[in-house]
Amino acid sequence: MKLQELATIAGNFPLREKNMPLLFIGHGHPMNALWDNDFTRTLTKLGQSLDRPSAVLVISAHWETVGTYVSVNPAPRTIHDFGGFPEELFRVKYEPQGHPELARELKSLVSLTDVMEDHDMGLDHGTWTVLKFIWPEADVPVFEMSMDYSKDAAFHFRLGEQLKALRRKGVLILCSGNIVHNLRMIDWRNIDAQPYDWNFEFDGFVKEQLEHRNFGALINYDKAGLAARMSIPTNDHYLPLMYAIGLIEKSEPIKHIYEGYQFGSLSMRCFQAG
Repeated sequence: MKLQELATIAGNFPLREKNMPLLFIGHGHPMNALWDNDFTRTLTKLGQSLDRPSAVLVISAHWETVGTYVSVNPAPRTIHDFGGFPEELFRVKYEPQGHPELARELKSLVSLTDVMEDHDMGLDHGTWTVLKFIWPEADVPVFEMSMDYSKDAAFHFRLGEQLKALRRKGVLILCSGNIVHNLRMIDWRNIDAQPYDWNFEFDGFVKEQLEHRNFGALINYDKAGLAARMSIPTNDHYLPLMYAIGLIEKSEPIKHIYEGYQFGSLSMRCFQAG
């Protein structure tokens, strides 16, 4: 009887016995899509450890809009949203099905803002460069939600909170950005360049706040001093973290699944909840 009641509450998307995991992935350089390194091997192992979701919702640093949109495209295409890279990277295709029904379910959950439908959005590189390692067969449906760049960090945190029910409905939520992302200071020639001191400092600060669940300090990151300003010259890659911390349940552990740095000014930190 209890399971029947839960199914009725969930409508067309029955509740699972436990939440699907939440992931924050520091996706870094687009060329990671072609490289075999400790970061990409971590993503491959992660895919082998996860239960199969009904769909993946991605909140990526590379889909910013005025207003909030969710993709209802049933067949999203690979977007090569960059230039100046080898032709081999532009030949990569990762094209799973979308999931318009769950995208519209997302719309019904959000009261903070009016989530609008986008019928044309494909998968940006914050999505496919990660998922091609986790589910290389592209056999799990994927849809994206945009980030409204006119809103502050607290808005994105609160919007993340309103998406929690999707995790119980079989949706794995992937927040794809980078905790430290300063392209002005990057050493493009050396992936193993010594990280800047401010990179170490701010990445460590974020790890500590996560472990103590001091989410307020992460929302008000502008108060964290010079290391924060150097690490987040623009907040497009940081804002996916706001969704991740908004989505974390009080009782679930946070596991750091990858810690590392690339090109001196990128933190590749990844974590999982649930």
